[in-house]
Amino acid sequence: MTRVLLAKPGLDGHDKGIKVLATMLRDAGCEVIYTGLHQTPTRIALAALQEDVDVVGLSMLSGAHLELTADVISELKAAGLSDRPILVGGNIPRRDIPVLQDMGVARVFAAGTPYQDIIAWFAAVPGRAT
Repeated sequence: MTRVLLAKPGLDGHDKGIKVLATMLRDAGCEVIYTGLHQTPTRIALAALQEDVDVVGLSMLSGAHLELTADVISELKAAGLSDRPILVGGNIPRRDIPVLQDMGVARVFAAGTPYQDIIAWFAAVPGRAT
């Protein structure tokens, strides 16, 4: 079973999409930990470490995705979790996708990505045997 941490870093208060995604991932067989709104990069990394997750997913609609993603990646590295795939979803301009990938983001799911495409990506992630 793949353990997924979903987080909303920064001041973005829109969480309907990430809650729907959490439910869909759970229904697809993932174990989902949702940290809630207004998380700091440090708290996200700490939760990922404590929960021993396989994947970290960030949802951002505020326009601060480049800075916040860089900060989360830095905190994950400091916590010894640099081997965990990081996903970013939300309002992500196409021009920023290569920048995020260069930072080390495994996959970017921009707003409007069909949920079945996201579920298919997670199905390919090696998880823990139950």
